[in-house]
Amino acid sequence: MNTGQKQRNPVLLVHGIWDTGKVFRKMSSYLKQQGRDVYDVDLVPNNGDAALEELAQELVNHIKTNFNSDRALDLVGFSMGGIVSRYYVQRLGGIKRVQKFITISSPHYGTWVAYLSQRRGAKQMRPGSAFLKDLNQDMSILKQVDYTSIWTPLDMMIVPANSSKMPVGKEIVIPVLLHAWMLIDSRSLAAVAEVLSGG
Repeated sequence: MNTGQKQRNPVLLVHGIWDTGKVFRKMSSYLKQQGRDVYDVDLVPNNGDAALEELAQELVNHIKTNFNSDRALDLVGFSMGGIVSRYYVQRLGGIKRVQKFITISSPHYGTWVAYLSQRRGAKQMRPGSAFLKDLNQDMSILKQVDYTSIWTPLDMMIVPANSSKMPVGKEIVIPVLLHAWMLIDSRSLAAVAEVLSGG
């Protein structure tokens, strides 16, 4: 059993807009209790000022600096962090490193809430944005990894909520009341752990 745990990939958690890696405190603790090596990253700036491509390059740099190049990773992205992570996987070579990839309540098809901000990164998360259209045109590349989208139909930050649903990979729907609670609800934590443990 210890051998199996040693062979588990490190798990990298990528936060959303206005957040830092601390938003994963409960999830990180939960996964560490299961014997996993769990890490997070602080994307700067976290307020939507930076283009999502720039944040994805930050993610690349963080991974290069903190993980051996021959080590596979499992990647979990929340909200905007899921979109940034998708760009890394689909455009910046992450497809060669990531084995399991989970997005949680990410606006894959945009959110109307993004119209409340004029910042570059926020504009890219609007429905129909050129950025999302480009990313979604070849989302089939995600079939090369073990991909799962987790989302709640009650989300008021991702509007419409089913924007977090993807036509590729596996899907887990959890009726959590609030967007932020997706990172602390016991059902979400269990779902993430199960996906990471699955074949």
